[in-house]
Amino acid sequence: MPKPWSVIESVSEGDYRVFHLRRDRALNPRTGTAHDFFVLESPDWVNVIPVTPDRKVVMVRQYRHGIKEYTLEIPGGIIDPEDGDPGQAALRELREETGYWSEDLRHLGTVQAQPALQNNLCHTFLALNTVRVAEPSPDSGEDLNVVTIPLEEIPGRIRADEISHGLVLAAFYWLELWNREQR
Repeated sequence: MPKPWSVIESVSEGDYRVFHLRRDRALNPRTGTAHDFFVLESPDWVNVIPVTPDRKVVMVRQYRHGIKEYTLEIPGGIIDPEDGDPGQAALRELREETGYWSEDLRHLGTVQAQPALQNNLCHTFLALNTVRVAEPSPDSGEDLNVVTIPLEEIPGRIRADEISHGLVLAAFYWLELWNREQR
């Protein structure tokens, strides 16, 4: 069994709106050499697959500055301290980004967002019988449009690279596992 790496030094490199940057100097137990690692400390995230009674997935086309493009995604975001738990955050993000709501929310699974660089988790939820109850109210840093996609079209859109966000792909895999368990 590999031994854990000992952290020799940990230094704050900056605090930003959605993450804190930390530099760790850690000792490789195999070689005895020290290496610097940069860690983006961030609150946990949620994403939610909202499915309407007629089996359409409520999605958003959202601008992502990192790639300077719009991506096709499911609603999601950071868990705020006032949310209380990931499920409440999922329902809040669903309503804010899409104007939809569900009384039937199910936790599908949790993934490590990017363990080489980040310390947070992403919790995936399924919202069944999702209905529109309001207009979307995205925050000022979001630019998105709500679209509905028939659930059976999702695999083809993934294969066509129309859906390519890694955490969204993980969410749809959790949904596939959940569907298998329901059969």
